Amino acid sequence: MDLLRTVAPALANQQDQLPVDAERILAARGEDCSKRAANGSDYLLTGLMRCQSCGKAMIGTRAHGRSRVYRYYTCFTRLRYEAARCDAARLDADVVEDAVIAALAGFYRHQHALIADAIAQAQASHAASEGSRRAEITAAEHELARTGAAIDRYLAAFEQGTLDPEDLAGRLARLKARSQQLRARHDELATQITAAPAAPPAATLRQVAQHIEDIIRSGTSNQRKALIEALVARIKITGPDRIVPVFRIPQPPATVHGNRTVQPTAQRDPRARDTVRAMTYLVGRLGLEPRTGGL
Repeated sequence: MDLLRTVAPALANQQDQLPVDAERILAARGEDCSKRAANGSDYLLTGLMRCQSCGKAMIGTRAHGRSRVYRYYTCFTRLRYEAARCDAARLDADVVEDAVIAALAGFYRHQHALIADAIAQAQASHAASEGSRRAEITAAEHELARTGAAIDRYLAAFEQGTLDPEDLAGRLARLKARSQQLRARHDELATQITAAPAAPPAATLRQVAQHIEDIIRSGTSNQRKALIEALVARIKITGPDRIVPVFRIPQPPATVHGNRTVQPTAQRDPRARDTVRAMTYLVGRLGLEPRTGGL
């Protein structure tokens, strides 16, 4: 279940002190940015950003200066067709990634009230949609019963010799495919009904925050990439100097006991650094709007 509202907390007013624009330095030296896309694995936010101007993906690119390599996120349209087709500014990859990771750590460490608000709204949305889901389940059950009855009729006709084997095979294949689709949708709806959003305990949020800080401090590039994939849903570019990371809120997997659905507390070793194992089931989206002037 996705919570689509974007929340911009007080952190939006914080100003990041950014380095001098590397692209401007390169331009002064007469050095152009590379036209080739860089290795996606070197860019933590690959697949999460869309160009504000044309909507195309922001691709990792690089430029070689005299003493270092400069990393950017560049609009795919601009990369392929030059600025005549899209003049969206390149984003300094180091600055954007640092801003998102810092906002992520601060979010789970300090923004528990926002998380509780997001879960409350997700719970309200879940409750409001339960009636329509149950109605769709009932309709799926009726259609499954009709499909099953049709299969029985065709089998009976075949046994009585009134239906050709080739006709039987074709009709059964279509009915069975339809039955599988209905069953899958039925099970999906049943899971959605039982998987009501739950507020993560404060201890779980502290563990997540600690895990994030461990990865920031001593994690590998792959571990940071896994962290971003687990906890960041998307990043909206809302201006030349502003981004809005949209974060996911972890939920422990639900366990069904009889007619009750239990949401257990997620337990994990905060020292583990291979991945974010408490993130296998996710609910909700929150926007955090750190000011990132000079991107």
